[in-house]
Amino acid sequence: MGLITGGAFISLQSNAFSKLKRDKTIRGTVTDGRRGVANVVISDGYSVVVTDAKGNYTITTDDRATNIFMSTPAGYEFKTDYHITRQYETLGSRNEYNFKLKALKGNDKKHSFIIWADPQVKSKKDVKEMMDTAVPDVKQLVKSMGPDALVHGICVGDIVWDNHALFPDYNQAVAEMGIPFFQALGNHDMDYRMGDDETSDKTFKEVFGPTYYSFNRGKAHYVVLDDVRYLGSERLYDGYISENQLSWLAKDLKYVAKDQLLVISVHIPIHNSVKNNAELYALLEGYKNVHIMSGHTHYNLNKMTNGIYEHNHGTVCGAWWTGPICEDGTPRGYGVYEVNGTDLSWYYKSTGFDQTKQVSLFVEELTNQKRLIANVWNWDPEWKVEYFLDEKPMGGLEQQKGFDPLAVQLYRGDKMPVTRSFAEPKKMDHLFMAHFNPSVKNIKVIATDRFGKKYTVSLDA
Repeated sequence: MGLITGGAFISLQSNAFSKLKRDKTIRGTVTDGRRGVANVVISDGYSVVVTDAKGNYTITTDDRATNIFMSTPAGYEFKTDYHITRQYETLGSRNEYNFKLKALKGNDKKHSFIIWADPQVKSKKDVKEMMDTAVPDVKQLVKSMGPDALVHGICVGDIVWDNHALFPDYNQAVAEMGIPFFQALGNHDMDYRMGDDETSDKTFKEVFGPTYYSFNRGKAHYVVLDDVRYLGSERLYDGYISENQLSWLAKDLKYVAKDQLLVISVHIPIHNSVKNNAELYALLEGYKNVHIMSGHTHYNLNKMTNGIYEHNHGTVCGAWWTGPICEDGTPRGYGVYEVNGTDLSWYYKSTGFDQTKQVSLFVEELTNQKRLIANVWNWDPEWKVEYFLDEKPMGGLEQQKGFDPLAVQLYRGDKMPVTRSFAEPKKMDHLFMAHFNPSVKNIKVIATDRFGKKYTVSLDA
């Protein structure tokens, strides 16, 4: 493990992207150890080419390019260092960059992935909490999938909280989880005081490589984008996808069939917080099965826009490592996704609990009645939420916007929570309510997700 914080990762102080003299045209091969591999996508972040029948490629690099990367094809392992993915090379003085692939032992039509949103460690205390809770939870989950399961992770940004010296601690967490992990850039992963958006990702690139790229597994095509635009003043940013990225994505998608499963990971939610989201949606027209993975908000929300399903995830850190839940009452945790061909199913995994924890119940005392509140944090319109009073079926609960009672207790007010008092309860639409007579002794709620899985929670009134 000592290597993880040492030579295995590029020094944060190194000038990895010094302009060294090289030709504009770069060439190389992609091989599987025996022969060249055809039709592998190679890019410098500006141009996109594919290898020929013998695995050879040539690419004319842009003056702004810092890396050359391979969109790892289906059927092959992801190249990693201590499970941090390394499907790229840093451009230097060489004119040739070769990539080697290793075939998977089995078919990758079925595989899984997890989405970590906002680990956001700021101190060694936060790191310890992450290592003591989130990391063992993932290890247990992966173990439960069986020894032959194919599973990878994607962190959708805010790996750290402005403290880039903790990137190696995150890398150690990934190494311990033992699955390949891809990274997206978050606003707290940027360099401030370094100019504008073009230079704000310098440290991130030195540690994790390109800020936008793609890869494949089975019949799924994965894209990671940088949708955080630094505005040149400390901590000032907005949600925006650069024109360079959109141009690159259009070229990348030329090699993706319209009926493939397309998974796009970003930090800032696309549906309501990215200023030029219409341009992205336009590029995705005609793709029948698109899912966007985002973080940033510290709450959980599912949203359909233009036929595209966006999963805005609750966070690994909850409300900045101050309590067991996010600001909307979602337990701290992560998304778990299961791929079968082009079909995708999912659930939210609460840290420290098994898959069945999908609902929190509360009963509030009123003047002459009681109120039931059910928080179904991964709800979407395909869910059904029913309730029973003393085993008598009462039908569906009424959906309302409101605050999670535990979030109010833990976070409301300028003195709560003690260490990070800026955390406040968030009003959300995945709350369900009913009023009932104080004579009722037992309450039961059954929430059925879009895949037909039922989650039952009972509570003595």
